[in-house]
Amino acid sequence: MFNNNREQAFAKTALALMWGAGVPATPDNFELFYAYASGENPAIAQVMGAIINSKRPITPELLTDLRLRCLSGARVAQAMESLGGNMGSLIDDVLGKLENSARDTANYKNTLSAATGELGDERSPADLRKLVDGLIAATRAMEQRTKSLEGELQASSQQVSELRSKLADVRKESMTDPLTHIANRKAFDEAVRVAVEAVAKEGEEVSLLLCDIDHFKLFNDSWGHQTGDQVLRLVASCLSENTKGRDTAARYGGEEFAVLLRRTGLQAATKVADQIRGTVETKKLVKKSTGDILGAITISIGVAQFGSGEAAEAVIRRADACLYGAKQHGRNLVVNENDTRMAALETSAA
Repeated sequence: MFNNNREQAFAKTALALMWGAGVPATPDNFELFYAYASGENPAIAQVMGAIINSKRPITPELLTDLRLRCLSGARVAQAMESLGGNMGSLIDDVLGKLENSARDTANYKNTLSAATGELGDERSPADLRKLVDGLIAATRAMEQRTKSLEGELQASSQQVSELRSKLADVRKESMTDPLTHIANRKAFDEAVRVAVEAVAKEGEEVSLLLCDIDHFKLFNDSWGHQTGDQVLRLVASCLSENTKGRDTAARYGGEEFAVLLRRTGLQAATKVADQIRGTVETKKLVKKSTGDILGAITISIGVAQFGSGEAAEAVIRRADACLYGAKQHGRNLVVNENDTRMAALETSAA
């Protein structure tokens, strides 16, 4: 499996660290610890080094967050570097072909100019025949070179299209959560930036939903992290079902999700949130091997609307406060910033 003794040593170190930290030896976890042991990923080396040295517990949530923030980004960066190198080589190749074509054209032009000068002199029929034959040969050669260049440029154009497609795929990967296949935090942050501009410049109504899976830790503790991952994917699919167009459904972190609703005021956003909540509530987690129902899934949602000139952080804080209010009032609820339950909660806190 490994190419040399050095890689084997990294693998043994990674496995030993996992065993010492009580981390299950899954492929995803091994990838993280191998990246730390080999030092190939500076971000992982720094973060995991600090955690290991401080002897803090390495939780599944922490490992998931590390994987999301460090490994996928590293793979995307490597792919971008490779594609960039290919694109550069292709451009150099095309420029070289164009330079050769320019030289061929200049030489052909010189041949025509020389022939024009010779035609002005008195020539025997044999000399004229020889001159004409030379011009015909030069013209045919130029036609052949032009045809060859067209074919080469067409092939290069196809290569450019393929590279563009790969770049688009890489960009999509960099903006997608690898577990749930919806937008990741990076994509969400970019969508928020664009939305804030739309609110400020065009007065567009934009609302934010912050969603949290109720009792998610219980799923992990009772049935294992693979079941927890299944829950995350299921909730993500419910978000996708109830959003469309310019909306953005994203994994915000851990078991939290965010939905950015464009051209949607607070009241309409609250309805969408309740649709999402209701869709999730109908889902049942089933054990495939036995058909046993492991439990129902519910989510709590907080809703806030962007104000003109308001920073995104302020809206996120309000939505998060509403999410906390939904949790405090029994979970499986939607609470928006105008909800009377929020006022009661604030009074109680005071």
